[in-house]
Amino acid sequence: MKPIKLVDLQGQYQRLKPEIDTAIATVLQRGDFIQGQNVKSFEQSLSVYLEGAQVISCANGTDALQIAMMALGLKPGGEVIVPVHTYVATAEVIALLRLVPVFVDVDPVTFMLDVNQVANAITTRTAAIVPVHLYGQCAPMEDLLTLARSKSLPVLEDTAQALGAKCKRADGSWQRAGSIGIIGTTSFFPSKNLGAYGDGGALITRDEILARQLRMIANHGQHIKYQHDVIGVNSRLDTIQAAILETKLTHLDAFETARRRAADFYDAHLCDLPGLMTPLRAPWSTHVFHQYTIRVRNGKRDALQQHLTAAGIPTAIYYPIPLHLQKAYRQPSIGPGSFPVAELLSAEVLSLPIHTELEEDQLSYICSSIQKFFL
Repeated sequence: MKPIKLVDLQGQYQRLKPEIDTAIATVLQRGDFIQGQNVKSFEQSLSVYLEGAQVISCANGTDALQIAMMALGLKPGGEVIVPVHTYVATAEVIALLRLVPVFVDVDPVTFMLDVNQVANAITTRTAAIVPVHLYGQCAPMEDLLTLARSKSLPVLEDTAQALGAKCKRADGSWQRAGSIGIIGTTSFFPSKNLGAYGDGGALITRDEILARQLRMIANHGQHIKYQHDVIGVNSRLDTIQAAILETKLTHLDAFETARRRAADFYDAHLCDLPGLMTPLRAPWSTHVFHQYTIRVRNGKRDALQQHLTAAGIPTAIYYPIPLHLQKAYRQPSIGPGSFPVAELLSAEVLSLPIHTELEEDQLSYICSSIQKFFL
């Protein structure tokens, strides 16, 4: 059995090496490293994958969130509702723009925004709602959109972990994550399902006017060189990364199939263990399994992690400290006990190895190691 990795980027590269190397070499030969032809062609290819939504590439997923909020014209002091159980970037951008992050607890089963608590958090100062499609599946978008429409609020999707997932709409159709709210953002961090070999990100929208604004903000506030119409930023996806992503995009469906196959194996072998909860697959979303995150009850999470580490099985905790307990985001009126679900999840969640290169003997070994711990 090969050594088990949490994410096997090297193995995936070796399998795709001829295509990747050719794509990189072509850019090197052309020398169009900034805003080269692969940037445009990748944006067009991803737009087709997203069923016609416009794609504006940028430097990373955090920039994408910032550019989106700038384009929406959110004013300093406005409140932006975000889940308290998520990566810090979502709240970080809000604070940097002098907006106010309003944390909301999550559903204990899906780990995503609790719509009822979102409704309770809306005030006259609320400027936007930012659901995070966590671990690979969509937040409850239909319920969130219905609520947002009733309050005339924009919904900005953080799709960094769920590019490729589909959400069931009210009419029974299915729509790609990131293309449902007014703007979607995503990240091409190397470990993502569609990952670059460096940083990268993108914005997604079906609004042509907004797409033009997003593109302008990402390019120093200009459409025409040296004519700066708005305050912008310098946030570009470089051509080599675009070429890599364009190549890998043709394999994304196969990547997702491999991840689901691994998730199905875990489900079948772990679902009956006492004190362990396998991930729920929400009925309104497909799941692309950016992470396979279990809950370990009865205070045994850390012991299980140590057991697996000793067995040569890497794991990760996403996320060990909820945002409201982070030093940078503490508020006098909010402390331990304010968001009980997120605080419980931070003590119970554990992400197992999941990637495109996992082999059945590795999966069997992981599952048998977990079974030995519980049984």
